[in-house]
Amino acid sequence: MRRLLLAALATGVPLVTAAAYLPNAAAQPPHGPASASAPRTCSPQSVTAPAGTTVESVTAVRHEAGTVDVPEVWPLPADHVDGVPAFCDVTVTLTHPGAGDHAKVRVWLPLQGWNGRLQTIGGSAYAAGDYGKGLAGAVRNGYAAATTDAGVGTYIDTSWALSGDGQVNEAPLQNFASRSEHEAAVVAKEVIGRFYGRPASYAYFNGCSTGGRQGYMEAQRHPDDYDGILANAPAVHWDEFEVATLWPQVVMNQEKNYPTPCELAAFTKAAVQECDPLDGAEDGLVDAPERCGFDPRSLIGTKVLCAGRELTITAADATVVRKIWDGPRTTSGRKLWPGVPVGAELSGLAGTTPPDAEGNVKGAPFPVPAAWVATWLEKQPSFDVSTITYSRFTQLFKQSQAEYGRVIGTDDPDLSAFRDSGGKLLTWHGGADEFIPAQGTVRYRQQVERKMGGIKKVDDFYRLFLAPGATHCGLNNGSGATVDDLGALVAWVEQGKAPRTLPATLRNASGDLVTRELCGYPRMPRYDGHGDRTTAAGFHCAPPTRH
Repeated sequence: MRRLLLAALATGVPLVTAAAYLPNAAAQPPHGPASASAPRTCSPQSVTAPAGTTVESVTAVRHEAGTVDVPEVWPLPADHVDGVPAFCDVTVTLTHPGAGDHAKVRVWLPLQGWNGRLQTIGGSAYAAGDYGKGLAGAVRNGYAAATTDAGVGTYIDTSWALSGDGQVNEAPLQNFASRSEHEAAVVAKEVIGRFYGRPASYAYFNGCSTGGRQGYMEAQRHPDDYDGILANAPAVHWDEFEVATLWPQVVMNQEKNYPTPCELAAFTKAAVQECDPLDGAEDGLVDAPERCGFDPRSLIGTKVLCAGRELTITAADATVVRKIWDGPRTTSGRKLWPGVPVGAELSGLAGTTPPDAEGNVKGAPFPVPAAWVATWLEKQPSFDVSTITYSRFTQLFKQSQAEYGRVIGTDDPDLSAFRDSGGKLLTWHGGADEFIPAQGTVRYRQQVERKMGGIKKVDDFYRLFLAPGATHCGLNNGSGATVDDLGALVAWVEQGKAPRTLPATLRNASGDLVTRELCGYPRMPRYDGHGDRTTAAGFHCAPPTRH
């Protein structure tokens, strides 16, 4: 479980420059680099409170050049970022009068060499912001960086959710959902303007997962906050998908069958082998998991070696996997949400405990959806989610929509104000995302197209790229799989170079690194029939095959 938590909480915030997309690595926004001025003094400054808030305190701490140590925040271990220039860490604490909240906005300001840009870093799971790694990476690349904790908890700490009488704490939920991210943008811009004597030439938002959702919320509700928003694997449709990701546990509990991780991996391996060739090349990547028609019943009777034991895949195992891949449905058969994509690690959401003394196992739900259902829906943090029946699941899904869709759904398709402000929104989403199915992001993109005039008009300001084989926030997270997404966004915003593709390095099902051009949605990669299958040269982007 700890390994899965670490994977799920990876923010994917890149520690790379935009050099691949800019004419030269030293390219600067208008007004030139701030390094031409004298070194800045790091001291507390006056900050105007954003509308509806009061500034409780402002602190400033100077950090010398060198290594930034990132603290351990459970379940993530301590980390560090080397080569960070000297910077001033300004922390502004805000409160909403009468709410009793205390939201911290941190702004890291390079003392020399500022590139004239702001980069705000988003959060992960139930953490609204960054604990230092993303901030340090941004400062190392010349940005002034900002983040907010929204006054809530850490990654899986939801103790702030309910009041003493068991009612939802509306103020921190509003902070987490939308309010604090906007206030962070307002504060960061003022701090930057006062510190450097001029405003940032460009403002960017950078987030994945919860951070991706925050980016979409900014585009929807505060379209003037950022010139460019990089929002990857976004947790949009939060009120729906958060319940939907508990579905694998409901299936196992209701079917009274708990396949082992080894058996789940066997299903995934077989499905990838069958559906890998759909793009014309057997390269270990399933480019369109939603088109994979692999029948898990074909593995019934197959022997699987697991920790020295030989297991036989049963019809019950196949039923569980089929339902998980298919996704949640009502008892009448109506589909509620996409399932875990074929090719993704099933044990992420279909986790189980180790066998007890009698060899029995039970479900081990992923903490994020379990907390959402138990705390915000049942209003009982200790609620046993293993008791949820198929019919109760449908009720909870509808309840979440009704109670929280307007608060945190983050699925308003009207991006006209963001478009009119000149903003650009760029997203990639992994095809093997084990926690947030990419089809949810595709669904939102299609809703925007219907609302705003079709693919070409939406492409003018919003582009989506699907990354075959990529896991949740699985690029730029140290696995060797990479993409210069921020560089592409900067080039689009500042030079008008809209990205048709995103050059990427991906890790396939065998663990090998291959290069690909991520195709702009709805185009898909197709093998040309010749050339090296491990490089992008043998592939081109083509319209999706119709079925």
